[in-house]
Amino acid sequence: MKRIIIRILGVLVAVMATGSLTSCNYNSLVEQQQDVDQAWAQVENQYQRRADLIPNLVNTVKGYASHESETLEKVTEARAKATSITISADNLDEETLAKYQAAQNELSQALKSLLAVQEAYPDLKANENFMNLQTQLEGTENRISTERMRYTEAVRSYNTAIKKFPTVIYAGWFGFKEKPQFKAQEGAEKAPEVKF
Repeated sequence: MKRIIIRILGVLVAVMATGSLTSCNYNSLVEQQQDVDQAWAQVENQYQRRADLIPNLVNTVKGYASHESETLEKVTEARAKATSITISADNLDEETLAKYQAAQNELSQALKSLLAVQEAYPDLKANENFMNLQTQLEGTENRISTERMRYTEAVRSYNTAIKKFPTVIYAGWFGFKEKPQFKAQEGAEKAPEVKF
């Protein structure tokens, strides 16, 4: 009889210890998932800041370089495309993130073309509004880079946690799935060519 009671107590202790361990790891995964979601929200916030600056920048350039309509149209179209793609942190996957990143990269390229226009227009180059917007845009690009780095760190920590033993066993049971990372823009491995 004593043996049966000891075995039952042993099983109960094992079940309670497993439940406690699972609960602690589950809570940790929830916290890490929330960190990823928060980091993603900050990435989107900075991309939105950039999108909000663009109409003012386009209008300023339009006043000085009205015959650069093709460049202005490309920027406007790229902005519209980039802002039309929205992704919830809940449904982030490789494919949706790649589409989002492609649209943002297209907008970045269009902005580079727009900023290059200033070289042909000395009055635009000296315009205080243009210079202020350009400074804000550069600052926003730095913020985007910082927030993407923070997102990448949060995702790395989360993805590592759901793959560790014993968490990997029950992470799938509770619906914890791997989150996607940003990938470098195609051609980023090549150094830009500088000519004098």
